[in-house]
Amino acid sequence: MNVPALVLSIVGIVVLYAAVVLAWFATKPGHHWLVVGGAVPIVGALGFSLADVPVTHPAFGLLAAAGFVLLGTIGGSGFVSLVLDLATRDTVTLGAHGGIMVMSTVPVREILRGGAAIGYLERIALIGSVLAGQPAAVAVIVAIKGLGRFSELENATARERFIIGTLASLLWAGACTAAIAVGR
Repeated sequence: MNVPALVLSIVGIVVLYAAVVLAWFATKPGHHWLVVGGAVPIVGALGFSLADVPVTHPAFGLLAAAGFVLLGTIGGSGFVSLVLDLATRDTVTLGAHGGIMVMSTVPVREILRGGAAIGYLERIALIGSVLAGQPAAVAVIVAIKGLGRFSELENATARERFIIGTLASLLWAGACTAAIAVGR
């Protein structure tokens, strides 16, 4: 039995699931920065792959894959919120239902509602399609999302948030999917 690899595997799983918990807390308003801890197991998994650290038992591989699916799905919300906060620097007023308030229209209306739920679905669909060997499905996911939001993208702020949010969400899910793929 390779004891150092076993210890690294156990520590890696603990860190991964701690990152999932941090990612869940990062979905709460004002706590988006907690998602930064989610990058630790992603970088660690890629580092394990480069260092050719063996998976000591198939159960660790399954636990890691499940953890990265959770991190990819849940953590994307905090990551998207963090990226959007950095990109817009508090110039956007958020609505009560998670959308943005469009001030240029009378009456003021909230658009891009339901973004968090759509984001969860888009990230789980990306991870699932890539792991199922169908990476081209990512284009279908993005197309469906764009068509569904088309009528709300007449506002420049909405377009900007849509593009930044979508790309950040796909980047996070893709990084978690890569972490799963290198562990296979």
